[in-house]
Amino acid sequence: MTPPIDLSVVVVVHDMARELPRTLHTLAPGYQRGIGREQFEVVVVDNGSAEPVDPSWIASLPGNVRLLRVDDAPASPAFAANRGVAEAVGGLVGLIVDGARMASPGLLAAAEQAARVADRPVVASLGWHLGSSRQSAADDPIQRQLVEDELLATVAWEHDGYRLFEISTLANSSARGWFAPMGESSALFLPSATWQRLGGLDEKFELPGGGLVNHDLYRRACGEPGAELVVLLGEGTFHQCHGGAATSGRVSWEHMQNDYEGLRGAPYRPPPNEPLLCGRVGPQARTHVGRSVALADERAARGAERRANRANRDAAQGTAPSIGGAPVDGGNGPISGDA
Repeated sequence: MTPPIDLSVVVVVHDMARELPRTLHTLAPGYQRGIGREQFEVVVVDNGSAEPVDPSWIASLPGNVRLLRVDDAPASPAFAANRGVAEAVGGLVGLIVDGARMASPGLLAAAEQAARVADRPVVASLGWHLGSSRQSAADDPIQRQLVEDELLATVAWEHDGYRLFEISTLANSSARGWFAPMGESSALFLPSATWQRLGGLDEKFELPGGGLVNHDLYRRACGEPGAELVVLLGEGTFHQCHGGAATSGRVSWEHMQNDYEGLRGAPYRPPPNEPLLCGRVGPQARTHVGRSVALADERAARGAERRANRANRDAAQGTAPSIGGAPVDGGNGPISGDA
């Protein structure tokens, strides 16, 4: 009898002929360490690509890889993601809503381990952009892709994906590093029961690329009663430039925020949950840990300065001291998206 699959990973793609082979290479058995090929499956959902993902190519890949196709697909990936989650058979289901994201080698094993530390885990991971700067609307996408290809050729990522840390920059939504709230999870893992309670992604987010649909999912998951946020330390995903709606500027951050506020009645803010960090930090990721510590120290200093200024102002005005207050950068204020 075939043993049950423990973990399903849903990967949503749209016109990613260049990026998808790399992404699936990083999710292949053997490349993913500490987890057997029989323990996980990858569900690729082609969200209406003009050139459909080739089923015969998917069938030739190692491991348990399945392909679903959404014809007449909406501009948002929400429907495709929900279909993939509904088809997933694992007790733990991960979602990579942007199929251009390559995975670090311990992502899946670390997610499984992290999911065991709480009754209602929300397992989240930071995201990086390939390159020395973040992808933005100012980039020439063709030139950016050429630079990415050259960078990838300088590291043996096909054999050791942790080397992707050496050529990457924290993405906008993860800009504060490991020790502060992040805007969204680049790869989010939830028990199947949690997916059912949440109802998946909200398909009312209809902007191209989904707008803040992934941010919204992350915030709703963290807001579940008893939710325990577990952030993977030393693991993450690495975004390849593909002319996505957000990074290309086709849909502005202001537009996405307005869309979110229209649906939720308030601007988006990252969830305030204090995370439990879980994982191991290899040598390639240590620089990013150091940067995360520096960012946390900078925020703490700004917060202390702000509180001191407030106390001095209150004393000068003869009023009672103010209590609390967020750090000067907002602490858990808005962080832009990367899709």
